[in-house]
Amino acid sequence: MGQTMREFPPPPRAAEFSELIKKRLEEVKSSGGTRETVTIDWNGQSQHVEVVDLPLSGLYFNPGTHRIRAQRSHRPAGDEAIDKDPWSAESQDYLRFLLQAEPKNPDRRDPDFDKLKEDLKRFGQNDPGLVTRHGVLVNGNTRAAALQEIGNVQSMRVGVLPESFTWADINAVELALQLRKDHRRDYSYINRLLAMEEQASLGRTPAVIAKEFRIREATYHQERWILGTIRDLIDRSKSGGSVALRLVDFEDDQEKLKELHRLYEKLETVDRDRAEVLKEWRLAAILLDFAKTDIRHIDETFLDKDYLREVLPASLNTSAMAAQQEAVSVPGLGVSVPGASSAVSAARALNDQILRAKATVRSSEPDLPDADRSLAQNVVDEAHDAFDKAIDTAGRYARVRKRQQLAPARLAEACADIEQCIVDLVQARASHSLDEEAFDEAVLKLRGSLRKLAQQAGRGLPHPGDGVAWLLEAAVAGSS
Repeated sequence: MGQTMREFPPPPRAAEFSELIKKRLEEVKSSGGTRETVTIDWNGQSQHVEVVDLPLSGLYFNPGTHRIRAQRSHRPAGDEAIDKDPWSAESQDYLRFLLQAEPKNPDRRDPDFDKLKEDLKRFGQNDPGLVTRHGVLVNGNTRAAALQEIGNVQSMRVGVLPESFTWADINAVELALQLRKDHRRDYSYINRLLAMEEQASLGRTPAVIAKEFRIREATYHQERWILGTIRDLIDRSKSGGSVALRLVDFEDDQEKLKELHRLYEKLETVDRDRAEVLKEWRLAAILLDFAKTDIRHIDETFLDKDYLREVLPASLNTSAMAAQQEAVSVPGLGVSVPGASSAVSAARALNDQILRAKATVRSSEPDLPDADRSLAQNVVDEAHDAFDKAIDTAGRYARVRKRQQLAPARLAEACADIEQCIVDLVQARASHSLDEEAFDEAVLKLRGSLRKLAQQAGRGLPHPGDGVAWLLEAAVAGSS
């Protein structure tokens, strides 16, 4: 399911806080001193809004902020509480927790948050935040959480958005602030993908969104493919109840997923089934936490040599299951149509086992039986062991192949250099700028190198090919 724009109801005491904001704005205007403003980008134009001091205790964390949108799924109960009542103490406490947490692993406190807190403690608030007329923070949520934790700060400087702003306007302003090049802290990877998806749901074209995010349009389409793939994996990981993978589980996989997309796009136009099999296997390796350099070995050679089949344990061998799924029955017609190939079905079935097991292992569900968790961990361990063996074999083959191809590749590079040398020689002679002595010395060095190459190339070859035979003759002729 895609990301949709959420309209939140006004928080408690909204009218009262709105009145306080109105009075503070009037006081600023009538004071006669220098007035502080903050610039926002809205509807393609810059707008200056007044900055006032507001009590920290009356401000609300924004339940729709892009900064922690993916992390909300970390605790299903907390996410559900926000959907039910975003202004309750429980919901606001959960948002505060996520603002302090590390994006890739919300169970850990973010060192960057502690640095921000220490900076605020020493130097105070440099830049103002941004709030709605009801006191909901649009920019500065993390700063507010840090100021609250410091404890001795009673108020926060904030710019106040116009009263007419809708939640769509609020989201647009927050996103525009984030995309400024001078912004201090980027959104996490998944939150950035969600922000792009949200912009697409508003009817904006890929070209417009790519320009806003300062990326190429091709990169935008790549990011949408990656988010769609992640959502598909999450759906496939569900095994009942609330046990499923979460968006936050993929925060650390940006480069692996981008490399997967490049490989998939290259293969899909030639052979879709091969592209699908390699996609499933690479996704499985990503789920099993293999390094990017290891995952690169899962390529067309890996598929052709079928390294994985020989090391998969019986419990994970899905070939029989895939054969049963090859034909798909059409209800009511009494006929069958070809389904996905057995290789694709087998790869998907294997990955589905890994997905469900990984979701169970990562689940924080308190009622999940220990036996289920232990069984899932066994599946993950067996799969990791099989992929590790297959990748190791593929790596050894790749190293051998690289050594076999290294000498010919070097010689091909040397030929290209000689071809360029011919062009340079002609140009130098035409302009009468050739250093003939230096050129002669370089040719003698080439002769010496060719003799050495001939000595090594001729060893152990009773019947050399045409190329090596010529090289041997040339070396003999050159020494006479």
